[in-house]
Amino acid sequence: MNIIRIEDPADPRVAPYLSIRERDLVGREGRFVAEGKVVLNVLFAAGRFQAESVLVLENRLAGMTETLALAPDGMPVYVASAAVIDAIAGFHMHRGILAIGSKGVAPSVDDMLAALPERALVAVPVGISNHDNIGSIFRNAAAFGADAVLLDETCCDPLYRKAIRVSVGAALKVPFAVGGTASNLADALSRHGFGQLALSPAGEADIRDMPRPGRLALYFGTEGEGLPEPLLKRLTTARIRMAPGFDSLNVAAASAIALHHFTDATG
Repeated sequence: MNIIRIEDPADPRVAPYLSIRERDLVGREGRFVAEGKVVLNVLFAAGRFQAESVLVLENRLAGMTETLALAPDGMPVYVASAAVIDAIAGFHMHRGILAIGSKGVAPSVDDMLAALPERALVAVPVGISNHDNIGSIFRNAAAFGADAVLLDETCCDPLYRKAIRVSVGAALKVPFAVGGTASNLADALSRHGFGQLALSPAGEADIRDMPRPGRLALYFGTEGEGLPEPLLKRLTTARIRMAPGFDSLNVAAASAIALHHFTDATG
């Protein structure tokens, strides 16, 4: 391992880690922060994104041997005391395990869809601005074997630090692409032969009564407003049947149920 001791929070080598919360708001110019041992395992093992460096609390380094063995050869592993790491981050980092990754060149929606197998399952969040919900959708997509996630332009960034953490690293593993409007995504999915199902409490039928086409896209909307009305009029709609007097779930729970129902995952 290329271990480098950091004594000064102002050391330019750890500049990408400075003031993490403030950078979360303004962006990192093509970089993202991954946090925690489990997430770093996914980052290195999946290999979808390039890891630039790691910053580790000195008393956590010994427990990171197997994880860091998965990292790119020669990648800097910065090690510092709790006081130095807290000064770098701008708040107390109780996990003490961080990595900087590069977002790289994002794939287009068409390129992503063209690369999927003939039988494929895709999650399509629309208008999801809550990072917990985006992270949960990615976690569910990974758990139930979805092939990709497509996000419309109004969704929040799945590579935001909190979204990655909530997804338990799934946002670094499940392929995704960001398109334009929900209508643009529907057009692209049609071009690539996908059946499209919009989840709504007012759906036409229960998901258990809906056939599974070879290529299927499942749309999930915001809590409260749901999916846009023009999209619901355009697509086949389905609901998750519930007990009388209760009509909806949060989007994280709804995505888990729907993805589980239509998944081909085994094991």
